[in-house]
Amino acid sequence: MNPTDSPAERSTSDSMANETANGAQSRPSVLFVCVHNAGRSQMAAGYLRQLSGGAIEVRSAGSEPADKVNPVAVQAMAEEGIDIAAEQPKILTNDTVKASDVVITMGCGDTCPYYPGKRYEDWTLDDPAGQGIDVVRPIRNQIRQRVERLIRELQE
Repeated sequence: MNPTDSPAERSTSDSMANETANGAQSRPSVLFVCVHNAGRSQMAAGYLRQLSGGAIEVRSAGSEPADKVNPVAVQAMAEEGIDIAAEQPKILTNDTVKASDVVITMGCGDTCPYYPGKRYEDWTLDDPAGQGIDVVRPIRNQIRQRVERLIRELQE
């Protein structure tokens, strides 16, 4: 453990180390990254938390985080029974990438650091920023399909 880790990072690292030390298999971890961490990545994280039932550790971050989650993304997810209203956009850090097994990027280009041994995917999705609910719903639906596929792949 690095002494500069935040308390939240230390507790996550400690719990993962304890699981490994006790012989239990640790949960896979997925990081969703988009520029503002306010729409696509938040919807994906919401779906993965809900649909995996806690079997997968979920993170999301952005290269240039917004002040708040896109209210239309919040509305679209609420229609699915998933509440992301309390989520806060977070800055992408090297430590977050290092701590993740799978890194899913969504339109953030080359801003995501690369570490060997990680699984990287780039999901090409329209940006919901500034769009109405009728435009955001199909984006949300595409995200759900991709998250469902990701869960199946991680369970194999």
